[in-house]
Amino acid sequence: MTPALETTDLKVRIRLTDAWFTVCDLSVLLPGRGVAALLPDGRQVAVFTDRTGGLYAVDNRDPFTGAAVLSRGLTGTHRGRPFVASPLLKQRFDLETGQCLDDETVRVTAYRVKAA
Repeated sequence: MTPALETTDLKVRIRLTDAWFTVCDLSVLLPGRGVAALLPDGRQVAVFTDRTGGLYAVDNRDPFTGAAVLSRGLTGTHRGRPFVASPLLKQRFDLETGQCLDDETVRVTAYRVKAA
């Protein structure tokens, strides 16, 4: 019998173009708070977990200001959809799709994410 994995053993991985990339240990994520991670190409990703254990990852760069701050944003839900609000100008981004909820012409990249 294989022992159950502890939360501290799990790694958060995001899907890049051709492979899964490990960004952090699941144990460093706190519900409602984000962490920033550096990707191999130099971009940053903001990773979040919610109180139900859902994992999300979006670009960390706020497209309205160019600042890498979305990992510091406030999380919430709007019409049942999880979002992060930029800490600068407060635009909200859907954590599953990256779509800006306040300007339909703007979006950030949303990544597939898993804990394994």
